[in-house]
Amino acid sequence: MESVTPDGAGNDAGDTDRRRRRATVDVKEGLRALSLQLSLLNRQVSTHLTLRDVDLDCLDLVNAYGPLSPSALARRAGLHAATMTGVLDRLERAGWVSREPDPSDRRGSRVRALRDRNAELLALFAGMNTSVERICADYEGAELERFAEFLHRAATAGRDATEDLAD
Repeated sequence: MESVTPDGAGNDAGDTDRRRRRATVDVKEGLRALSLQLSLLNRQVSTHLTLRDVDLDCLDLVNAYGPLSPSALARRAGLHAATMTGVLDRLERAGWVSREPDPSDRRGSRVRALRDRNAELLALFAGMNTSVERICADYEGAELERFAEFLHRAATAGRDATEDLAD
């Protein structure tokens, strides 16, 4: 029910607050729906590559942040070191990563993504990439910059929440 001021006008501030709360709920619902669809897409990509979901997640992490030590990768992925060993063994056998000596630590190693299979990976994500490019074409550069900033901040919030739960 709209509140009325003494002069009979509606309460625009209340309407603005309600619209903002509703829009915030819509954004959160949209992020959950996107997360689910990306998870399902990743599952299909994993299946096509004969990898496990967790293997593809770790490959994405190595591509984004690597080269990484196995322990740093395990921390980022929220996995136990023994689980990480199995993941790395599978990724290495399949030709996705290599383990190399760490130049700063003689006893350590680093995991590096091998680029010779990237075309195969990109081809599986081509449909989604094309769709996102079409969607982006409907927006101006400044709007896209705002979306990118929002997504970066949301990803950081997700990483922080994940780390909090892991502690």
